[in-house]
Amino acid sequence: MNDLVIEHQAEQQRFVLSVGSATALLEYQLTGQHIDFYHTYVPPEFRGKGLAEQLVKHALNWAKAAGYQPSASCSYVKRFI
Repeated sequence: MNDLVIEHQAEQQRFVLSVGSATALLEYQLTGQHIDFYHTYVPPEFRGKGLAEQLVKHALNWAKAAGYQPSASCSYVKRFI
């Protein structure tokens, strides 16, 4: 599952990773230069396969490159900050 594509849906303030008809996502909220990652979801059948980690790392790299100050109200994302 390392060749999966993560799509940034800026209008919905989320990152999405589709696996077949299932969707994993990481949602955020922007306030000025602050970005809060507040929700991560992976469908039950794909849990434990590293999808959430891929989403979080991708999103944090994007936030850093864009100059945002990241924080996390999502407990899973807190592990990476």
